[in-house]
Amino acid sequence: MTNETASTPSGQPLGISHKPSATEAMFTAFKAEDKPAFIGYLPYGFPNPETSLDALRTMVEHGVDAVEIGLPYSDPIMDGPVIQAASQIALRNGERINGVFKAVETVANAGGVPLVMSYWNLIFHYGVERFARDFENAGGAGLITADLIPDEAGEWIEASDRHGLDRIFLVSPDSSDERLRLVARNARGFVYAASRMGVTGERDTLGTSPETLVERTRKAGATNVCVGIGVSTAAQGAQVGRYADGVIVGSALVHTLLNDDNRTARDAAEGLALLAAKTDELAEGIHNARR
Repeated sequence: MTNETASTPSGQPLGISHKPSATEAMFTAFKAEDKPAFIGYLPYGFPNPETSLDALRTMVEHGVDAVEIGLPYSDPIMDGPVIQAASQIALRNGERINGVFKAVETVANAGGVPLVMSYWNLIFHYGVERFARDFENAGGAGLITADLIPDEAGEWIEASDRHGLDRIFLVSPDSSDERLRLVARNARGFVYAASRMGVTGERDTLGTSPETLVERTRKAGATNVCVGIGVSTAAQGAQVGRYADGVIVGSALVHTLLNDDNRTARDAAEGLALLAAKTDELAEGIHNARR
């Protein structure tokens, strides 16, 4: 429980939440069954706020265990063309950060673990303490920060401790062992291992660097390591799921809601049906990876 009665001279509330991590509980349950978790990504507000809630619910009902709810941003540095197109559609349709908490509630009510993936600028301008409070109240589990490193995350580390939220930092194949130890020491929930340098997007092959990165990150002290970027098929999900604690899929799911021009949104009913089918396919490959 968060201590809301004490504060610093500046008014900053003190206290550390002892609420257990929903993300770590998920991994513990999956490890008991020797299975990897399936983590799916979708930007909130795409193709519009209401349909995005239907899409998030569809993902959980068809096998996604934890959902990365993306916060669309006009100047992304990590997003590839598919997620950029989806984010632009969401922004044109009036997506605002306030609405993401309804998406968090939707995922939690559907039985999934709600995560938010955001660029730090959005959280900073919303207010770090305000975001942590609203995120916790909505049932959120943790925040993935694409561009926030532990060295500069003091305010978020304090706020996430106060509100019992996971903080998920990224590592890449180019991360030094010292960097991996720093990330592992400050992460809560899991460490996000980017399969390669560059932006998100579907790829024909994954190579061996993600497996090496997972092994190095575990040796650095991380309890749970999940791999993202590039996974788009059941076979690739199974490949990664054999060694990672979780497999993260983004563009391949987002793609189902886009027309073939990759710039406009598909008819909602058709898109949700394709999303359900793609989620089923990926869940089958990931959950059965070690059988």
